[in-house]
Formats: sequence, structure tokens, C-alpha cells
Amino acid sequence: MVTIYVEGGAPGALKASCRQGFKKFFEKSGLKGKMPSVVACGSRNDAYNDFCTALARAKNTDFVVLLVDSEAPVTVNQNQVWQHVREKDKWQQPDAAKQEHLHFMAECMEAWFMADKDYLKAYFGQGFDTNKLPDQPDIEKITKTDLYSGLKKATKNCKTKDGYGKGQDSFKILAKIDPHKVIQCSPFAARLLSHLKTCL
Repeated sequence: MVTIYVEGGAPGALKASCRQGFKKFFEKSGLKGKMPSVVACGSRNDAYNDFCTALARAKNTDFVVLLVDSEAPVTVNQNQVWQHVREKDKWQQPDAAKQEHLHFMAECMEAWFMADKDYLKAYFGQGFDTNKLPDQPDIEKITKTDLYSGLKKATKNCKTKDGYGKGQDSFKILAKIDPHKVIQCSPFAARLLSHLKTCL
């Protein structure tokens, strides 16, 4: 059994929305029929703590994954991801954890949306200004500040929806964007889905 402990989804309805968003994203990425279980943990530290507890209790047939935002530029390679969170968050790598147990979305999940701007335009509709979004093909290099600022500016004049709100919009968008476009723009997303396909 594969279980992913995800940063995101405040207590209540947002946890269900988070689980559903990731479920749809993974289904469209080619995992339909052999899906991982997604646990929406809320805060970043809660996700880490829940992951550590699950890893300690895991059976030989279980594989648990921690999926979080990197929150800052990742200066290590994909085989040194625990070093990044040790330096940034003071998180220790559990004894049983390998590099493939930890995965990043990017500085924040909204970076994935930048890989499918066509869907963002369709989602927000009339008044959405794609030109206000960060113009950076390597979505992992887009800062969290630039992502939120770009989304705010791009949705400022939307006619049928309010401006971008993380709680009201993020997981609905996640459920609809094209995972294959994300994989093309994000080596960390490609790494995540490759490991999941191997485990499942």
C-alpha cells in the first residue's frame, strides 16, 4: 500500500478538497486503477510529523511518501532532498527514510499551475490576464512571492470569479490541470510520479 502525506488542506472541508484534487491529478497522470492513498495533513510540520509516525509503523509491504512545498529554491540534487529540509526546516531524516520517501511540489503547489496556463484561463474566464503570470518556463524557479503576486494580478479583473484564493481555488485547479504538462516543466513532479508508478 502506498500512502502520500501531503502538506495542505486545513481542517474541515478543505481536507476533503485537497484529497480530491490530488486524487484527480494522480488519476490523470496514469495511476488510475492503482491509486495511492492521499492524507491531507494541513500544515507543513503536521505533514512531516504524520509521515514520521506512519513510517515508523509501516509494514514491509507499505510505502509512505511525504509531499511538501520546497518553500525555497532547492540547491541540492534530487538524491539529496533530505539535506534541503534539514537546512531549511531543521527536519531530521528518519532512520528508515530514503531519498525517495521525500518529494517536493516546487516552492509552492501553485507553481504546477504555471505549466497549464490554458486551463487557468478557462477556469477564471473573462477578464483573466495570462500576461500577468510569471513568464518562467522552469516553474521550479518561480518564487512563492511571484506566484501569488502573479495570480492576484491575473485574476484582478475577472468577471465571473473572484480573485485567486488558495482555499477556494487551489485544489479545484489541481484536479483539472494536465499532469503531463506539469511533468514536462518540473523535474520534481516527474520524479514523484516515476517513483509512484514504480511502487504501485
